[in-house]
Amino acid sequence: VQLVESGGGLVQAGGSLRLSCVASGSIFSINAMGWYRQAPGKQRELVAIITSVGNTNYADSVKGRFTISRDNAKNTVHLQMNSLKPEDTAVYYCYARRPAQTYWGQGTQVTVSS
Repeated sequence: VQLVESGGGLVQAGGSLRLSCVASGSIFSINAMGWYRQAPGKQRELVAIITSVGNTNYADSVKGRFTISRDNAKNTVHLQMNSLKPEDTAVYYCYARRPAQTYWGQGTQVTVSS
């Protein structure tokens, strides 16, 4: 499974960005996709995840500001990020999971200036 992210960049606080991730390869049995992030000097943390049937889970720090969505026909997951804060600055990694296996994208930088 290959995951390719796009949509990162530099934005001012209060602005918006939309991340996208396209999955390709042996994508059968993938039951969840989502996003993690890692800021400098910090551990990688869950941002949002969506299952194949549409159940979602968000980190408390992004609830009400970020929305994850999934297009199963296009094997794509999106993360709409609104009201961005400087503390959202991190490398964002796309994630895919199926039983006993997880996959990661190469990461895309999101920088929020104050």
